Amino acid sequence: MDVDRSQYIDYLQRGALFEGIDSEALTVVAASSRLHRIKKGAYFFYQDQPARTLYMLVEGRVKFTQVTAEGQQVLLRAIGPGEIFGTVAALGDALHPASAQASTDCIALIWRDEVIAGLMDHFPRIALNVARFLAERLREFQDRYRELATERVERRVAHTLLRLAQQLGEAAEEGVLIDLPLTRQDIAEMSGTTLFTVSRILSAWQHQGIVRTGRARVVICSRDQLLAIAEDLPDLPSH
Repeated sequence: MDVDRSQYIDYLQRGALFEGIDSEALTVVAASSRLHRIKKGAYFFYQDQPARTLYMLVEGRVKFTQVTAEGQQVLLRAIGPGEIFGTVAALGDALHPASAQASTDCIALIWRDEVIAGLMDHFPRIALNVARFLAERLREFQDRYRELATERVERRVAHTLLRLAQQLGEAAEEGVLIDLPLTRQDIAEMSGTTLFTVSRILSAWQHQGIVRTGRARVVICSRDQLLAIAEDLPDLPSH
C-alpha cells in the first residue's frame, strides 16, 4: 500500500533539503516525487555510477560503502528514515562517490535529476539547502579524516559509535541501541583500524559497562563515558 500524500509532506518537512519551504511548495515537491521500494541487500546505486536520482528514505536503513584503490570495501555511514541521499544528483553530470545498499527492506521517495533541477529553479531555497547539505557532508568527512590522522584508536572507535548513535540510535532498556546490523568488522572499517583491535576495545568497554555487544548489535550503555573517551576527557567514575 502506497504512502499517501499527507505522509509525503510529513517526511519532506523533516528533510534538510526542504527546510524553509512552505506547505504549498512542499505539495508541489511531493507531487513531483515517485515511490521506490527495494528489498534488503539490494542497491539503490553503485559507486562511480552516474547520479541521476535524489532519494529521501521513508522506511528502512541504508548503508554507504566505498571500494578503495586497494580493493578494500569500507563502510562510510548509515542512515534511517527522513534522511536525504544521492544528493550529488542535484549537481548534474556527477558520479556517486559510494554505493548505497538497503540494510533492511526500504521505501524511498525519489526525484530524477531533471525534476530536481526544475524544482531548484522554481524554489531557489532548495538550491541553497543543497549547497548547505553538501557542505555539511564535506565537513563530516573532513572531521573523520582528521580523526584518522591524529587520534588514537580508542577515540576513533568512540567517535564512530557516537556518530552512528546520533544517526540511528533508538532508546533501549540498557541504553541507546544502534539500530543497524553492525559487525565488528564494520566498526573497524569506519574507524580505520583492524578487527582485532576493535574486538579488544569493545570487550574492554563491555567489561566496564560502557557498551554491550551481541550478534551484529551494539548498545551504548553509558554515553557520558563514551563521550569522555572520544573527547579525551578525564575518566568518569563507573556506575
